[in-house]
Amino acid sequence: MADYTETIVARALAAQLATNSQSGYDAVGQDGIRYQIKGRRLTTPSGSTQLSAIRNLSAMPFDHLAAVVFDGRLAVLYAALIPIDVVARLARYRAHTNSHTLHFRRTVLKEPGVVDITSLVQAAAK
Repeated sequence: MADYTETIVARALAAQLATNSQSGYDAVGQDGIRYQIKGRRLTTPSGSTQLSAIRNLSAMPFDHLAAVVFDGRLAVLYAALIPIDVVARLARYRAHTNSHTLHFRRTVLKEPGVVDITSLVQAAAK
């Protein structure tokens, strides 16, 4: 699912996917903005919206987190660009994995600086 999410987000943002050896971000926009791309598939309507581990957040390895939540059939429910400062504020550090976790709930769409890209990602997925 990670490759699919990265592909449709890069297409939606007209960004270039980074090489597999690139650490910290998955794509770069035409303007040089670095995107970390994460997706979550909800298998039940009340499923967890926790995204996979975000590593080295203090090193500022990306500019925006592009997050997507899918339903059980991989239809895009909602998506957003989340600035790294918002990610740093909302994410929680987990010592046992030495990483941060973020729950991408719909309420995140209302945070200052967050851009709703749902329609762009839905169009790119078609």
